[in-house]
Amino acid sequence: MEMTGTRSRILLALFCLICSSQSWSADKRIGIIVFDGVLTSDITAPIEVFGIASRKSWFSDYETITINVGESDTITTEEGLKLKVDAYLRDRPAVDVLLLPSSYNMGPLLENEALISYIRQTSTKAEWMASNCSGARLLAEAGVLDGRNATTWAGGEADMADDYPKVKVQYNRNYVIDGNVLTSNGSVVSYEAALALLSRLSSQDKADEVKSALQMQRVWKD
Repeated sequence: MEMTGTRSRILLALFCLICSSQSWSADKRIGIIVFDGVLTSDITAPIEVFGIASRKSWFSDYETITINVGESDTITTEEGLKLKVDAYLRDRPAVDVLLLPSSYNMGPLLENEALISYIRQTSTKAEWMASNCSGARLLAEAGVLDGRNATTWAGGEADMADDYPKVKVQYNRNYVIDGNVLTSNGSVVSYEAALALLSRLSSQDKADEVKSALQMQRVWKD
């Protein structure tokens, strides 16, 4: 009986060792702020790019999470897409990359002191800060873009320059990288911006691998 019990314990230990060697958990987080009325492509583009990458061995230590500014378990985008969220602003989750998307009505977000405080605090620790479209205004409101080159939605550059004179607003640029901050025009450019950020988090070759998986390298002819 004693030998049988010992053997069982050994087999159990080996089983646990095998299971632990086959499993992994991400130790880095890419956080994407979400809320009701967020523009769909601003969040789905980076979710798709980083989601594909995280299934590769070279990016498996990253996971992408959505962080709801509100309290609901789900959000509804401007275009009607419903998404379940992963985390909440109230918990101020620690992330290594924080991405700010946009809305047609940025006022409530810019006036949300908890959100601006979270952005400001995260910027002191995160590897990268990023935005799509008018999400750049959130970075500017938090002071993250002071003295930096940045862009926003195409056509909104002049207004942003007027509202945030400390920001070096760039015109006619799909995306701008200054230090560890990336800002983009948003919409379909969100894919281009996410791939540019992925290349900085890994390498250009790895980003091209994801670009190929998305078939974005194809040239269409009439």
